[in-house]
Amino acid sequence: MNVGFLQLKPKFGAVKENVRAAKSLLKNMTDATVVLPELFNTGYLFRSKDEVERLAESVKSSYTVGEMKKVAQQQKLNLVFGIAEKKSRKFYNTSILVTSKGKVFSYQKAHLFDREKLFFTAGTGAFAVHSVDDGKIGMMVCFDWFFPEVARILALNGANVICHPSNLVLPWCQDAMRTRSVENRVFSITANRIGTEKRGNLSLTFTGHSQIVDPKGEVLAKGGERSESLKVVEINPADADDKTVTPNNDLFKDRKVALYKPLLRKPG
Repeated sequence: MNVGFLQLKPKFGAVKENVRAAKSLLKNMTDATVVLPELFNTGYLFRSKDEVERLAESVKSSYTVGEMKKVAQQQKLNLVFGIAEKKSRKFYNTSILVTSKGKVFSYQKAHLFDREKLFFTAGTGAFAVHSVDDGKIGMMVCFDWFFPEVARILALNGANVICHPSNLVLPWCQDAMRTRSVENRVFSITANRIGTEKRGNLSLTFTGHSQIVDPKGEVLAKGGERSESLKVVEINPADADDKTVTPNNDLFKDRKVALYKPLLRKPG
């Protein structure tokens, strides 16, 4: 199975231009699963809910999903990417999976970061896993990485490849995702963006360094800090199905679930 990331520098508000740029960079790619950044079509730094409403798309009628679906089917790609989703008068920071067969799946980001809470509703859906080619894909979005429960639940649900569209500004994620891969024995693909986005008196600089990590925490491919890049490697997803740590230790069988339950109680 070929997997990769497309590291981009989106232009805020330029949905069609951003989608065209992604399609152009993907034009020679076939037979792969490729992850793009969070909110790749809109840019990230919204200043008002009016901007979110103007740029958000319903998944069923989405221009972005429609265009990426064409690419996926024509080039035998599975594409994972982030959009602002409009649904039932609410807005979600959503990851989309479009398969090479034209199927569309979505995941609404559960853990909202900083000013996202001003505009988006946190997702409350299940952490689903989807069979794609030889792999079983789970999705998480950016700040979900800070909560180890997300990757663990995806792994327990059968994911052997975790796709992670991101707009990272904190310095710790790339190292943390190596840990997420090790502690769950899964592949992870973090697709970040690059550049600085300035909107009025707001400014964010994104860290780049998209990466693909194997179940032992080894980085198989990594992007730079300032350049757009498309990198693809071949993996065997079945390597992530082996949860053996030593001959006497199995990652999931050794869990002491009864001991963990008291920790879930609210303090006081």
